[in-house]
Amino acid sequence: MRVYLARLLGEHKKKISDVSRDTGINRGTLTRMYHETIERVELDVLDALCDYFQCPIEALLEPELPKLENPDSDSRIS
Repeated sequence: MRVYLARLLGEHKKKISDVSRDTGINRGTLTRMYHETIERVELDVLDALCDYFQCPIEALLEPELPKLENPDSDSRIS
């Protein structure tokens, strides 16, 4: 999953501390989202961020498609 919090912060000229203070979202949660190291996010956090930035969820999150193996490559061990 791609998280575009860094892009939204830049577009709105906001800092993590601004968003944390204005929304009540834990600063650590926002930092992990910023660095895309977060493993799970509560729905209320996503809702608060979408409200704060006045954006749809697609502007904040995007699923990453799994990488497919090349069907032409021979992966057998000789």
